Amino acid sequence: MSPAEPVLAAGAVCWRIVKGKIRVALVHRERHGDVSFPKGKVDPGESLPETAVREIAEETGLEISLGAPLGTTEYTLPGGRDKVVHYWTAEVDDVTHAASPFVPNDEIEHLEWLSIKKARKALSYAHDRDVLDRFAARVDNDTLRTFAIIALRHGKAMPHHQFDGPDAKRPLLPQGKQDSDVAARGIAAYAPEKLITSDAVRCRQTIAPLSELMGLKAKKTSKISQDAWENGEAEVEKVVAKRLRKGMTAVLCSHGPVLPEIIEQAARLTNSPVDRSVRASAMLDTGAFAVLHFAKERPEAGIIAIEVHSPGR
Repeated sequence: MSPAEPVLAAGAVCWRIVKGKIRVALVHRERHGDVSFPKGKVDPGESLPETAVREIAEETGLEISLGAPLGTTEYTLPGGRDKVVHYWTAEVDDVTHAASPFVPNDEIEHLEWLSIKKARKALSYAHDRDVLDRFAARVDNDTLRTFAIIALRHGKAMPHHQFDGPDAKRPLLPQGKQDSDVAARGIAAYAPEKLITSDAVRCRQTIAPLSELMGLKAKKTSKISQDAWENGEAEVEKVVAKRLRKGMTAVLCSHGPVLPEIIEQAARLTNSPVDRSVRASAMLDTGAFAVLHFAKERPEAGIIAIEVHSPGR
C-alpha cells in the first residue's frame, strides 16, 4: 500500500436505553491509554460496513446491526500516515447486551455505558467528541432510530452479444458472482428484514448470497424489472411506497436503468429533495449498493443519510 493512501477504519456509536435514558458505549484501551468509541481497521476484501460490525463484535462482544452513518473522522497517525474512520449508529437492545461475552483483554481494558454528557467528558480526542455531537443531534431531532431502503444493482452479467437468449435470462459472470458475495456481507451489516428482487436471472443470482446469509427468502417480482420498465409496465412507486410504509430495512435488487427511479421515488415519497446527492447515489456500478436511511419516529423528516458502497470498498 502506498504511504499516501490513508488507513481506513470503521466503528459505531453503540447506544442503549437504560431506565429511560440513552447511554453510549466507550472503550478504554490499555495499550493506547485512551478512551474512544469501538472501531478498527479494514481487513483486505472487507467493505466498511462489514468492518464496523466485525470490530464491534471483537472489541465489545456485541452483535450489532448498523443504523445511519455519522460521517468520518480524519487525523494523522504517528509517522505521518493519515487515518480515516467511518462511523455509524448502532442500537443495542437488552437481549444483545446480555448476550455479550466481553471480558477485559490486552486491547480493551474496560467497556462502559455513559450518558452523552459524561461521554463527552470521558472521550480522549476532539474528533470523537465531534462524532458524539452528531449523534446527539440525531437524538435531539428524533431521527436516531432508523430503517433503510437498500438499492442493489445486479452483478456483472454475461454481455448481450455473448448470450443467445432473452435479456432476462442472462446470468452473472464469475466476477459478478464474486461481487455479489462481497455485497452480501456488506448489506448484512444493516440486518435487512425483507429482500425483493427483479425476476431477471442476473438479479436473482445477485441477491442469492444475501438470502442465504440472512436466512431470508427473496421475493422475485417483475414490478422492478428492466423489461417491465422498458415496456412502461413497472410499478416502482408502488413497491417503494409499501417498503416505506412498513418501516423496516429492505433490499431492492434491480437494474441500472431502474435504480434511479427507485431512489428518486424514495426521495419524493418522503418529501426529500431530489438533489445531486440523491441522483448520484443511483449511479451504481454493477454489484454496488446505495443505502437510504429514514427516521422511524419522523418519516416526514425525509432521507436522514445516504451512503454508497462498491464491491471491495
